[in-house]
Amino acid sequence: MQLPQQPVTLTPAQVEELNRKLSQMRHDVNNTLSLIVAAIELIKYKPEMTERMIATLKEQPPKIISEISKFSQEFEVSFGIVREPAIGKVGA
Repeated sequence: MQLPQQPVTLTPAQVEELNRKLSQMRHDVNNTLSLIVAAIELIKYKPEMTERMIATLKEQPPKIISEISKFSQEFEVSFGIVREPAIGKVGA
């Protein structure tokens, strides 16, 4: 990872946009986590729903990973951070 060599200055509009994107990421991740909790509760009270809810549960981690990755890219662009290609790395 290469960090900028000079101080980074953001305009108020850039800070506002980055904050909006952070807020959206938090919202989306929280919604996904709420769905996970709801699926677990449903399995607890209606065991016959287990197979269907497991399918739903399996879909959620990639959604969270995607949201965090999307925001991380925006953050890095905003601050001039350059990542080396992540060949074969998980969660890079």
